[in-house]
Amino acid sequence: MKYFFKIFTVLLLSQSAVMAQGTLSGDLMLNANFFMRDSAINAANNPLYDNYLSGGESWLGLRYNYKGFTATLRADAFHNSNLFNPTQALNGFGIGAWSVGKDFDNLSITVGYIYDQIGSGVMFRAYEDRGLLIDNSLIGVRLKYQLTDNVFIKAFTGQQKFNLSKYNPVIKAANVEGDFSVGNAHLIPGIGALNRTLDQGSMDLVVSTINSQDTNKRFVPKYNMYAFTAYNTLTLGGFSWYIEGSYKTEEAIVRDNFLQYKDGNVVFTTLGYATKGIAVNFTGKRTENYIMRTSPNEILNRGMINWQPIVARLRPQRLMARYTPASQDISEIAGGLDVLLSPIETLDITLNGTYINTLEGVTLYREGYMETEYRGWKDWIVHVGFQYMEYNQELYQVKPLVPIVRSMIPFFEVTKRLSKKTSIRTEWEYQDTKQDFGSWIFGLLELTIAPKWSFAVSDMYNIVKGPVSPPGNSKHFYQFFTAYTNGPHRFTLAYVKQVEGINCTGGVCRYEPAFSGVRFGCTSQF
Repeated sequence: MKYFFKIFTVLLLSQSAVMAQGTLSGDLMLNANFFMRDSAINAANNPLYDNYLSGGESWLGLRYNYKGFTATLRADAFHNSNLFNPTQALNGFGIGAWSVGKDFDNLSITVGYIYDQIGSGVMFRAYEDRGLLIDNSLIGVRLKYQLTDNVFIKAFTGQQKFNLSKYNPVIKAANVEGDFSVGNAHLIPGIGALNRTLDQGSMDLVVSTINSQDTNKRFVPKYNMYAFTAYNTLTLGGFSWYIEGSYKTEEAIVRDNFLQYKDGNVVFTTLGYATKGIAVNFTGKRTENYIMRTSPNEILNRGMINWQPIVARLRPQRLMARYTPASQDISEIAGGLDVLLSPIETLDITLNGTYINTLEGVTLYREGYMETEYRGWKDWIVHVGFQYMEYNQELYQVKPLVPIVRSMIPFFEVTKRLSKKTSIRTEWEYQDTKQDFGSWIFGLLELTIAPKWSFAVSDMYNIVKGPVSPPGNSKHFYQFFTAYTNGPHRFTLAYVKQVEGINCTGGVCRYEPAFSGVRFGCTSQF
């Protein structure tokens, strides 16, 4: 590894020579938080607000390509960062990822930090989500071989990354995927298999936990877990159908607050049809005891080997996003139907319904959603919509004995183009609910001056307090935002007063406490 880093350093110091022989590119992402104590919204009583007052994180990545050779290097820095745990500071600096790859005719070899997935990711997905500090890259080696023009095989092995270190269990997997046309039909079938082997330290902890349980709840754990998946995408005319089924062998999993010896399975499908003026899509998923982690000792977003697709739609509207349901590993049956209608060129109508329960029949989530977008007036775009939602806050946010949140949210959004480069947008939502924090009204005003400037001001107002509203008289949650873009460089600055709630990106969600302070961001590509 040291030899690899020395080579990369020489390349950086000799950039002109490198560019003459290959291509060197990179990207930078930097976040900085300045914490301003506000006990009225519970943004206090932890080291970030009481002592450190500032913190952040940054990533600098480099990529070099030359005649089938690819090398990547990324440095990660965390200085009083609140990404891993929003109430605690994370500090560290080091090489966050590196890889070296080479293509030899039909064979591709990669060593280092690998990002990949099998099928939809239900069984295995190594990916990065910086907003939630998820970096599940596999540290190891991957081989990919193009067997024929229509079939490829890949296999990989390694250990999963954990911050600037790694988990000790070893993961091995293989995948075969094809791409065929049969008459007017197009098929992309695939199969995959995975094996995870626990290390001795992880097994010792599992055994210790089992021995602390009642005698009738004890069992003999195994070092190895195996998983298998099969999937296919079928496209025929306006129809598209994806289906994947996966099974994992028995292993120790956490269920009902103690370790149990269970196997697991999941089935996921999407079925769509589109023609002029209409598009319909159905999504369904059934999950039972399908927990894929580096070991049974990991919880929350730690040690996740796979990624479970989320059936419910991730809404960009501020008040709707507060109650986004995360996929469930233990017990879930979910279905969602989307309909998009375009009766005329200037009008789109979106209808959506979502139904999620546990396999035992417990209500998890319900949604009925309608939205229209009208573009028939010159320089105007108008969105109007409505959502009805039921959300099991006790399960999703781990809040014992609280009732299901039931809310209704009418909303509208209007965009007015002032010139070829300038537009102004306003967005308004009202949430009516008697649970949790009660009813809210949200308003936003945004001015965009393309291609460089964007300004926005918004407020969430707790118009009718609920049973657990923030203490004191704090009812306003303001945000002032500005962004400046210059070519590949973007800078953002915001003053934020944010109520506690769910933060979701990419189908992965976590509960975050309130935030009060200033946020600065910078992204750049070169």
